[in-house]
Amino acid sequence: MPRTALPLLALTSTLTLAACGGASPDPAGTPEAAGTAAAGPDRVTVAVTPVPHADILQFVADELAPEAGLQVEIVEFTDYVQPNVALDDGSVDANYFQHRVFLADQMGQGGYDFVSLGSVSFQPMGLYSESLTDLADLAEGATVAIPNDPVNGSRGIDLLVQEGLVTLAADAPEIPTVLDIEDNPRGLQFEEVEAAQLPRSLSDVDLAAIPGNYAIGADLNPGRDALVTEAVDGTPYANQFVVRAGREDDEALRTLYSLLTGPEVRDHIEQTYDGAVVQATH
Repeated sequence: MPRTALPLLALTSTLTLAACGGASPDPAGTPEAAGTAAAGPDRVTVAVTPVPHADILQFVADELAPEAGLQVEIVEFTDYVQPNVALDDGSVDANYFQHRVFLADQMGQGGYDFVSLGSVSFQPMGLYSESLTDLADLAEGATVAIPNDPVNGSRGIDLLVQEGLVTLAADAPEIPTVLDIEDNPRGLQFEEVEAAQLPRSLSDVDLAAIPGNYAIGADLNPGRDALVTEAVDGTPYANQFVVRAGREDDEALRTLYSLLTGPEVRDHIEQTYDGAVVQATH
């Protein structure tokens, strides 16, 4: 199935499905009174970020979608903004890359009217270091890189809170920033970095909070390479299959979501990612 990479650019046109058919002669040579169009597969275009979302969707497109009467077109973006722009302007039918907290934040900021059909997968964020094997050895004044988007930056901060490295103010919001850190006993210095660039920053910082998809793309396994990771149970950060409001009952979209959450995809995730990705409960 086609798969297109569009770094930092939204699609400029909406893909449509056309079916064509015509009359055919009967055995006596007389045209049939009416021709019947041959129904082709329903085309669904989905915006994703590369790993693991594009790979998981490619498995569905190749192995499961044809039998279900779907043709899946995959459009890759390398950032967290353009997939929602593309969905909003109708360039794609759905996207699969973001968790509910990020989705809610983006809908508030962008005025988007989207609906999640449900969770698909989860990649835990982890704290990574090239120089440390134990967080207890983190030096005073160490530099910590976190994602520069507010929601994923807050996940990095929450991991530091979880490990007792910083404490948030009592009135900190649900999505805290470094300004909400009340107690920082080691005097940690924070650098906010675009999430996709965080793996490359590891040689320049002491510690980095890297979202799971970008860790996997850099051959980092949360279970093997991270000093600590987010918990899986009860996570609000499972990635969603998102559509525009009004299309949540679209049969083709619901069929694709059902395939993405089925046992074949669960087995593919388990065999491919060795615990770095898990199929979400939904």
